[in-house]
Amino acid sequence: SNSMPHLSFIRSYQNASCRLSLWQLSTSTNLKDILADVIPKEQTRVKAFRQQHGKTVVGQITGHDGIRFRGYSIPECQKLLPKAKGGEEPLPEGLFWLLVTGQIPTEEQVSWLSQEWAKRAALPSHVVTMLDNFPTNLHPMSQLSAAVTALNSESNFARAYSEGIN
Repeated sequence: SNSMPHLSFIRSYQNASCRLSLWQLSTSTNLKDILADVIPKEQTRVKAFRQQHGKTVVGQITGHDGIRFRGYSIPECQKLLPKAKGGEEPLPEGLFWLLVTGQIPTEEQVSWLSQEWAKRAALPSHVVTMLDNFPTNLHPMSQLSAAVTALNSESNFARAYSEGIN
């Protein structure tokens, strides 16, 4: 169909963009520092892409390639992303880093993120009590969404928003 060349172009553009990020790898382990550099560039790239191709109709899309994360197939992610010592599968922190930055993280970056998450792992007692009181057959995603909603009581953003932040 007429839309397939567009699909090929978009796929090659996305893959090239993702692969290009490998050449721009940062050695910093601080995700905020990396995102301060990555986000403005990505916003500019997306804006230019939308201006150039925003009215392009993309037709049928088939799943021949399977799921891709920032252009990487699942087998590529399994090969490239850092694993726990002795582990065979990538660490969730590595996939998160890839999704957020578009870059394959180093082991040091994954370690930094893991430590950062551990520092923020404490839950307020009212959330723990709520989770403990859920029925055992409540779906884990229902538990997660309820817990995230209950964490609003601790949110700096919610506090600032209620005080009038724009």
